[in-house]
Amino acid sequence: MDNVIFGYHEKELKVLLVRNPEIPKWMLPGGYIKKTESVEKAALRVASQRTGLHNLFLKQFKIFSEPGRNKDSDITPETLSAVTGFKYESTHWLFDQMATVGFYTLTEFSKVLIDGSSHEEELCWWDINNLPPMIYDHSQITNEALQALRNNIYHFPIGYELLPEKFTLPEIRILYQTILGKEMDDRNFARKLMAQNIIIKLDEMRYTPGHRSPYLYTFNKTAYNTALDHGIFIS
Repeated sequence: MDNVIFGYHEKELKVLLVRNPEIPKWMLPGGYIKKTESVEKAALRVASQRTGLHNLFLKQFKIFSEPGRNKDSDITPETLSAVTGFKYESTHWLFDQMATVGFYTLTEFSKVLIDGSSHEEELCWWDINNLPPMIYDHSQITNEALQALRNNIYHFPIGYELLPEKFTLPEIRILYQTILGKEMDDRNFARKLMAQNIIIKLDEMRYTPGHRSPYLYTFNKTAYNTALDHGIFIS
């Protein structure tokens, strides 16, 4: 099971990646499924462990099972032995054909407390448009998770999960532009959101020195969930 954990920060869609010092490439947070849990619970366990958050939005999007998908010249019995402290041979089942279930998870970036399963691991957010070299087919999994996110953006609470509780109209528009990879007309975008009662204008403004202070908005969760059942039309 591999989990593409998305966050949004400073107009960039981020992906949380893991790296062990013994392996030069990065990888997606993932792991094996315990006998006592479902694959969904395993994915939530990994996401919670890595972010420190619970009750996260989780979506399974594909099973990856191409022959040879878990072959990588940087992952040898020697490197795996150095990582784990156990002796591995090339005949070990870890080097046989293996499938993985792909999930993506949405997090509010500002609330994430990234943590590794050991002090030796490095965890880091990467811009989706500037990802480092990754092991196995993890680059493909990440790209397909992004496509699934784009396909689901009108029917799942993408904005609600990635934005803070209060936001400005430009912030929500730029979020959707960033995910979809295309420009949106600012006036039409705001008008469509307001017409569907998805967002509520608050009696609060964000002070911005030297500029006109914009009003803050929040999601009308009831209307938002209702709109998701039929599709949100904002493009």
